[in-house]
Amino acid sequence: MSTALHAYIDAWERHDIAGVLAALTDDCLVIESHGPTYHGRDQVEHWMRTWLTVGSVDQWRITSTMATDDDVAVEWAFTSTYEGDTTTFEGATIARLTDGRIAYLREYATITT
Repeated sequence: MSTALHAYIDAWERHDIAGVLAALTDDCLVIESHGPTYHGRDQVEHWMRTWLTVGSVDQWRITSTMATDDDVAVEWAFTSTYEGDTTTFEGATIARLTDGRIAYLREYATITT
């Protein structure tokens, strides 16, 4: 099943800013698993441009998907390199769609110390 959430995750993995933004509504709300919140595509674009200068999404693999017409939830395994440090962890994302695009997205992650 292909959804806006799958497109969003695939675009992050490709470092494709335009692809991520295309999956979002103009007035979206994106909440990262560790707290930062972005309102609207302009803030998401700024976040991505800033983050990708020092980081990379190395792999973001969806392991399960649940969906209704307007809601999608996925579990995933995520590996990234940020400022030279590589981290792998698991998590989940829930998203609410409006007209096939993400209006609300919230991530939850298992963080190990």
